Amino acid sequence: MIDPKGGTKKFVIGGIVILFLAFGVGLYVGSSGRTPFVGASTVSSLPPESVDFGTLYKAWRLLEENYIPATTTDITNEERVWGATMGLAGSYGDPYTVFFPPEDKELFESEVRGDFEGVGMEIGIRDEILTVVSPLKGTPAYRAGLQSGDLIIAIDGESTAGITTEAAVKRIRGEKGTAVEFTVIREGGSPFEISVVRDTIQLPTVETELRDDGVFVLHLYGFNAFAPQLFRDAIAEFADARTDKLIIDLRGNPGGYLEVAVDIASWFLPVGKVVVTEDYGDDTKDRAHRSRGYNVFTDQLKLAILIDQGSASASEILAGALRENGVGTLIGQTSFGKGSVQQVFEVTDDTSLKITVAHWLTPDGNSISNGGITPDIEVELTAEDREAERDPQLERAAQFLITGK
Repeated sequence: MIDPKGGTKKFVIGGIVILFLAFGVGLYVGSSGRTPFVGASTVSSLPPESVDFGTLYKAWRLLEENYIPATTTDITNEERVWGATMGLAGSYGDPYTVFFPPEDKELFESEVRGDFEGVGMEIGIRDEILTVVSPLKGTPAYRAGLQSGDLIIAIDGESTAGITTEAAVKRIRGEKGTAVEFTVIREGGSPFEISVVRDTIQLPTVETELRDDGVFVLHLYGFNAFAPQLFRDAIAEFADARTDKLIIDLRGNPGGYLEVAVDIASWFLPVGKVVVTEDYGDDTKDRAHRSRGYNVFTDQLKLAILIDQGSASASEILAGALRENGVGTLIGQTSFGKGSVQQVFEVTDDTSLKITVAHWLTPDGNSISNGGITPDIEVELTAEDREAERDPQLERAAQFLITGK
């Protein structure tokens, strides 16, 4: 329960440093990192002297001397450099490390601002296949029936083999009222088509409900800039409900701001408790993000957190922190496993480079990327359940809070 001495109506959320939340096609691109845009185009070090650029120079010369274009479109030398840089980024084999030429940089930054039209889902690369992380509730993708875990093997009839998330975003985005066709494989079945009509994306954040059995359910759909205040308001509603049973529903929540995940975890954890650690590799010191210690709940609180394969990034950070600090029990299905940290660097005034710089570790040192977060109580939600509008995961969580088992 909430400690009455905490003064639920008087809570102040302060000191929040919002980093960035990148949308595309109405999706969150990866997870937020340290500083979103770092300085200018200066390069601190050159490639090692052992690197032989002769291959690149010779290939450039051979192309210049021999290539005959299939169209009348001229390719500038600048565009050739952009293409080479995109290939360099792609050579690292990480779908989240991407070079943005000017058009793509503008697309990415418009997604950061949130002024976009699309279908309303997060996508990611899993096992080298373009995968739906989560359709956002109420969006065209959600209404059309796309589901977390769907494999997208073609967009408008064009194969997605070897595609990056950013390239997929460019294919999927488009003018409101136009349609995009997805070829999808679901749960090992045969490919089928889903057509989605693009629209302006209005992203949901928080919904609450008090069930007849006294269980308060807080549905959290994203970790955006509005989430801290909306979560605070929801906690005030929970206090007014005078119950000790709380479910936080993170299913289909693709993540967002790192700092919002830390802020929300701070409502449940004492000051200084580790929420998540950024692992930068062998030669760089890890960075721990710790609770700010709002910690307004007494030890009488009964908390369950719902997760599924659509819970990614910041959702996994919050779920792992609450479970491993002994605050809540995870119920549902294994999460997506998006545990890498991206940072965006300016290369020139009109180009940028998004680079994976670290990986998330839970408070106990477990990698989120290593298979995601496994729930304490596994409950499947089948296609038949969805068809019949049943929610066995939510019902199991309520049962656990009421009976303790």
